[in-house]
Amino acid sequence: MTYQSFIGLEVHIHLLTKTKVFCRCRSAFGDEPNANVCPVCLGYPGVLPTLNIEAMRMGCMVARSLNCTIPGRTWFERKQYFYPDMTKNYQISQFASPLGQQGYMELEGRGQAGPVKKKVRIKECHLEEDAGKMIHTGTVSLLDYNRAGVSLLEIVTEPDMESGEEAEFFIQELRRIVRYLGVCDGNMEEGSLRADANVSINLPGQGLGRKVEIKNLNSSRFVRLGLNYEIKRQGSLLDAGKTVTQETRLWNENRDETMPMRQKENAQDYRYFPEPDLPVFCPDESFRGSVEKSLVELPRARMKRMMNDYGLSEEQAELICDEKEGADYFEAAAREAKLLPRDRNFRGDEIPLRIANWFLSDIKHILNREGIALRNIASFKLSPPRLASLIAMLGAGRITGKIAKQCLDTVIAEDRDPEEIVKANNWEQLADPASIAKSAEAVFAAESVTVTELRELIAANDAAKAKRRRTLTAYLVGKVIAATGGRADPKLAGQQVELLLNG
Repeated sequence: MTYQSFIGLEVHIHLLTKTKVFCRCRSAFGDEPNANVCPVCLGYPGVLPTLNIEAMRMGCMVARSLNCTIPGRTWFERKQYFYPDMTKNYQISQFASPLGQQGYMELEGRGQAGPVKKKVRIKECHLEEDAGKMIHTGTVSLLDYNRAGVSLLEIVTEPDMESGEEAEFFIQELRRIVRYLGVCDGNMEEGSLRADANVSINLPGQGLGRKVEIKNLNSSRFVRLGLNYEIKRQGSLLDAGKTVTQETRLWNENRDETMPMRQKENAQDYRYFPEPDLPVFCPDESFRGSVEKSLVELPRARMKRMMNDYGLSEEQAELICDEKEGADYFEAAAREAKLLPRDRNFRGDEIPLRIANWFLSDIKHILNREGIALRNIASFKLSPPRLASLIAMLGAGRITGKIAKQCLDTVIAEDRDPEEIVKANNWEQLADPASIAKSAEAVFAAESVTVTELRELIAANDAAKAKRRRTLTAYLVGKVIAATGGRADPKLAGQQVELLLNG
């Protein structure tokens, strides 16, 4: 039978606070196990938590970027059940009044299965502490409490998505947003962004079915694969007249299937009650103002603006805007290049397009070769002003495309300005017709066989041999340019070749 699918996500992100959310322990991935712990995050009797205001501010930045409302009063509760990796056996979280409420995200773009256009409602964003990490080795379980108490923001959507592809697209968009905001590194492989997916199916028009949760998905691809598998599994059960069990399942990436983990809990099972050691948080105007000032132009909006401002294609804009630092680099270079002199034949609207082409090809290739991540592009030797200078010289006809690429390699190797490199190596394009004519005459003398054949083809004016004629002409032009050390203006070199051929 045909069923309607309902998918909601619970996405957890580690906030990039220097310390944990309720104590002053260092918050960092990869440190020596159990090095970043104290009586508070280990749950010793009598200790008192203290709210990390930076975690609250970062959480509110995400909430506002997802069009959520920040309430006038928000507080924390204790969420209770047995945690092997949380020694106090409860988690400080938010339930009744989360810091962000009733927002939405507009999905628009191209996903794995084609175009995506949908509005996904955000139920809430709430701040909580993460649990520690368990490592199982044979018959032994090891516990690392470094992660216990790390600032964790959970974004909960309504069940508005209908396929694994839509959920994957949502995760990818959310990852871009939090990286643009600078509140999370989005490294799913390290667990700093992970998702639980809730899915149910039912006959069309019959509303939600019985919900199954897929726990701890640590890649957007696994979100897609796990949900699509689960939709198919539940459909097979209903087709066979069976009932879907409300439960929590895990995604087995080795077998490409979900597997039972435990029966799904309900909210009442957690016995929420207000955290007595933390006061109600009432954001004042100063706090709200600091949140608003920290917001940035988000990737999808920036992509649309750059398409409009710079004439980029949708694909170019999406690739450039994937990382904020890459988009910042591109726009800085485009602004610099517009201020520099250029040839009248090099239109202003060509500048950003040339920069985009260089950025997406040569520059990205060099970044990969040098092992420089886009987020660290500020340390790249080809700074935006240097790229602008290179593009301006190319646009003004002072250097050829080949010389520009040589200059780029020299900038990286020697950490010098393009202008200085071009002058030092005498790489400026030769635009003197007399000098180019002299080189052309020398080429014609050395290539007499080719010249004779080409003149015969021109005289015959045989359409069937037009391709051969063009090939020989291009060959001679290339020889003239080579004779000038690659400096001759290709257009002038072509003109001199034509003059000698017809002379």
